[in-house]
Amino acid sequence: MQIPLQITVRGTDRSEALEAHIRDKVDKLEEFFDHIMSCRVVVELPHKHQHQGKHFNVRIDIGVPGSEIVVNREHSEDVYVALRDAFDAAQRKIEDYARKLRGDVKTHEPKMRVGEIVEEMSEGNRFQIET
Repeated sequence: MQIPLQITVRGTDRSEALEAHIRDKVDKLEEFFDHIMSCRVVVELPHKHQHQGKHFNVRIDIGVPGSEIVVNREHSEDVYVALRDAFDAAQRKIEDYARKLRGDVKTHEPKMRVGEIVEEMSEGNRFQIET
């Protein structure tokens, strides 16, 4: 990575275990796709008044050549589950981006409709086409 990993934790205590977990997840992404230029991870516990448990939001911004991949996952009560879901989504998006770079994505040509004019209708230039 050209720009060092940036980790931001808001609304909850920052822990070494949480940061180490995030670094491991980013390292796995880099093993999978080595063209990652930057990565920012934001873990947030918003101050919402809810009747149920506290929900974590995880946002991941990944800079790749010519684009940026953004993942935003909300509403997991366990920060590690929220991170897992967010990094799984990031990996799927990186896979899609890598396929586009390699040219593996198919582009389908539009299908041409071929028909024959069988009669001209009385209202202006309308035709009945039989396929």
